[in-house]
Amino acid sequence: MSSSTTISRPRAWLESLRLRTLPLALASIVTGSAIAAWQHTFKVEIALLALLTAAMLQILSNLANDYGDAVKGSDTEERIGPLRGMQKGVITQAQMKRALGITVVITILSGIALIAVACQKPQDIIGFLVLGLMAIVAAITYTVGTRPYGYMGLGDISVLVFFGWLSVAGTYYLQAGTFDSVVMLPATACGFLATAVLNINNLRDIENDAVNGKNTLAVRLGPIKARVYHVALLIGAVVCLALFALVNLKSAFGWLFVLAIPMLYKHGRYVFTHRTPEAMRPMLENMVKSALLANVLFAIGTVLS
Repeated sequence: MSSSTTISRPRAWLESLRLRTLPLALASIVTGSAIAAWQHTFKVEIALLALLTAAMLQILSNLANDYGDAVKGSDTEERIGPLRGMQKGVITQAQMKRALGITVVITILSGIALIAVACQKPQDIIGFLVLGLMAIVAAITYTVGTRPYGYMGLGDISVLVFFGWLSVAGTYYLQAGTFDSVVMLPATACGFLATAVLNINNLRDIENDAVNGKNTLAVRLGPIKARVYHVALLIGAVVCLALFALVNLKSAFGWLFVLAIPMLYKHGRYVFTHRTPEAMRPMLENMVKSALLANVLFAIGTVLS
């Protein structure tokens, strides 16, 4: 498909950056910061640097995903999802490698600035340097390398860990200076919702991925069980937020997130009852919006509480 005449180079780079995915990546930082604010330990400069670092990690992951899938040939004209710049022949491998290198440098600089501002104890500095390097490696090796874990069905657990547990708990720790297990319920909810976004993406491309050896969890489960799994993720996220509000928040504001339940229910019902990959095309953006709404409402309610 795809000659460079079909799309301009700036548009190709915008498609590869996938800027629409950024709000969901930033939602975990907002959630962690909201819990810090609830406990009166919020620090705006740390929150802003965490947002920048999370955004760069997401962009790095997006570029690496395009590079890895293009090199391995798993993104073909038959896939239902949109083809990106490399697949369309507008961006070369060398150009994408250069972009990846620049993004890694910016991400490292942002992470170092965050650690410098937030961490005083040597063990915290070392710990977050290690976690930052792990996040960079995870962002790249999802589809890049000889054994990318995204091709082995391990992408879901990676999203739960990095977009849920580590992002939310890490953001809270950097502001509060200590760990509190109370953060893990919202962190798990955040991770479940982010994982649901990945699962919709994989359900949409399940047939093409299976043919091209990209054995995502959706491919391994099959189209029916993957939909059951998807609904379980949505329910699990709501249960985690409800338990947090029930145990910790003494204000009705803490239940603001329930306003997102109708949208999550409608989404889950559609995904479960529509069994074709083509039907999942509009559900990716819908899932991003649903997850973002739930996270933002939870954050607002927590702060107001």
